[in-house]
Amino acid sequence: MRAVLSSLALLGVLLTASGCGYNAIQAGDEEVAAAWAEVANQYQRRADLIPNLVKIVKGAADFERETLEAVVQARAQATSIEATPELVNDPEALQRFIDAQGQLSSALSRLFAVAEAYPQLRATDAFRDLQAQLEGTENRVTVARGRYIDAVRRYNTLVRQFPTVLTAKVIGAGPKATFEARDDVGDRPPEVEF
Repeated sequence: MRAVLSSLALLGVLLTASGCGYNAIQAGDEEVAAAWAEVANQYQRRADLIPNLVKIVKGAADFERETLEAVVQARAQATSIEATPELVNDPEALQRFIDAQGQLSSALSRLFAVAEAYPQLRATDAFRDLQAQLEGTENRVTVARGRYIDAVRRYNTLVRQFPTVLTAKVIGAGPKATFEARDDVGDRPPEVEF
């Protein structure tokens, strides 16, 4: 009888442990980390293309220096914040990263808008190629951010649902920060004045 009770108790513990959600939380955390790595990879790709763009634009004799300097400064600010996996656990640090990337996007948009006034610059193959690569990278950033947002949504839902919320509290797994659209920083098209 005692052996049967011990076996039932062990079976009960195993069934309870498998339903605690620990493994699901770990899998969700890994999914968020992988999605964040892709976001960081695409932002790094964009940052790597900018020095070549700056060199090409500098070749345009009378290109507006202020616009070019804004791009260089925005890139320096964006790359000064390291996109580590731990960044997603710190909402303030993530927001600083997002703001810096938004300012870089805005500076690039202004650069391309100003470049419209320089037909000799737009006519160069190197400028067109870099512009196409940057536009493609911006699209990849958008896709990667969407995947990250989805991964965070699934993870945050998991750590807030019963019974996994209990396990999450025990192991210190809280909700993760995500991207939020902001009107005051980047990600806006430049204003065109006639």
